[in-house]
Amino acid sequence: MSTRDRHTRIIAFLKVVLPLAALALLCTLFLLSRAIRTHTTIPFAETEIQERLRDQQITGPFFSGTTTNGDQMSFSAKKLVTVLGRIGANRAEDVKVEIKTNSGSTYQMQAQLAELDISDSVATLSGDVSINSSTGYNISTDNLTVTISDTELASTEPIKATGPVGSLTAGSFRIFTPKSSDSAQMLFSGRVMLVYTPNRTRK
Repeated sequence: MSTRDRHTRIIAFLKVVLPLAALALLCTLFLLSRAIRTHTTIPFAETEIQERLRDQQITGPFFSGTTTNGDQMSFSAKKLVTVLGRIGANRAEDVKVEIKTNSGSTYQMQAQLAELDISDSVATLSGDVSINSSTGYNISTDNLTVTISDTELASTEPIKATGPVGSLTAGSFRIFTPKSSDSAQMLFSGRVMLVYTPNRTRK
């Protein structure tokens, strides 16, 4: 009898304590919810959220590889975005490209933007494009097409350049490796104007 009575008293006690504990817990949650600010500012603008949802992007991309000619090429950018509706197309910002040829020449390029077409292995640089070569040429233009597979640089826009022979302007230029040669060649065309600056250090 004593065991049954004790069990009955425990059940009766829990029937009172458990609902009270649940009520106290609910009151505590209610008070805490009033103390917490639910209308906090999202740390992204609405337009930025929409852009991130619409376009896939990579921050700080970098890749390098070897072309069919055996030249080494590296590419880096501040941000890489997949262009909506264009398969294999990407847009990069604050772009840097470096090419090291088999012959020992090096070309370093910088641009504000780059459109990458992976299917055609072509990168189109635009916006304050600069090309610096290890041979001493510094070239600036508004647009530059880089053929990644064959290591060819070409611009159909007017260019300005300085080099060992002086300064020059041209309507277009091209850097390529002829099939009959292992070294890259630089070709300026279209109303080329050269201001020759003799090297006075020579005797």
